[in-house]
Amino acid sequence: MSLYEASFRVRHECPYREISERNPELTIREWYLDDCQVVEITAPDVPGADVLDRIDDIGTVLHESVDESGLHVVTQSCLCSLEGSIVERFEEHNCLYQPPTIHRQGWEHYTVIAFDEADVRALLQDLEDDREIEVLSKTSIEQEPVPHSMLAPVDRLFEGLTDRQLAALRLALERGYYEQPRRTSLRELAAQTDIARSTYEEHLRKAENKLLTSAGEFLRLVTAQSTGDPLSVEQGRSERPAD
Repeated sequence: MSLYEASFRVRHECPYREISERNPELTIREWYLDDCQVVEITAPDVPGADVLDRIDDIGTVLHESVDESGLHVVTQSCLCSLEGSIVERFEEHNCLYQPPTIHRQGWEHYTVIAFDEADVRALLQDLEDDREIEVLSKTSIEQEPVPHSMLAPVDRLFEGLTDRQLAALRLALERGYYEQPRRTSLRELAAQTDIARSTYEEHLRKAENKLLTSAGEFLRLVTAQSTGDPLSVEQGRSERPAD
């Protein structure tokens, strides 16, 4: 299977152009989720108060820290400003967006992958009609596995899980239930909540089932090009006696 990857940058009026253009030391990474966008801002040094105020205006600050590597800020904001966005145009041309978008020095950097080179060309021509664009690379990817980063937006993996199912799954993960050997039991996990063990186990099993079902389609894509049989499944079938 051949894939076509294109990396390009555009100049476009958006909430992050001005801040990245005026502060070239900043790197802004942007991810789009179902109902919001999450932005990570990093800088080698702590910027001035005016920049920090502008960051506060972008959205709700979820995390902020300063260490020897510089400033790290994570914000969340709504998607109302993304109506008719460039990401929607990727979809119109059958191109798969690979997050994150990287904003640096007034430019937005994108990478897309398509199964047809003509779709990549059509997308780039479409974008050239209304914005400044610079193509950084176009590459044919021969016989490579589908990149994991384009397979599963995180929010899709958790579709359909209730708040209690998510909470049960997180508690089990954080307490070492899935480690080998296990560091806790279902009884001990349930004892940390205000619900019965049977109820906690029901939430956990439903969460596991939904998560694995959602991940299944991506697992099949990841393994679609594998020609091996590491578990000797086919050999086991051939060795079973016929009915």
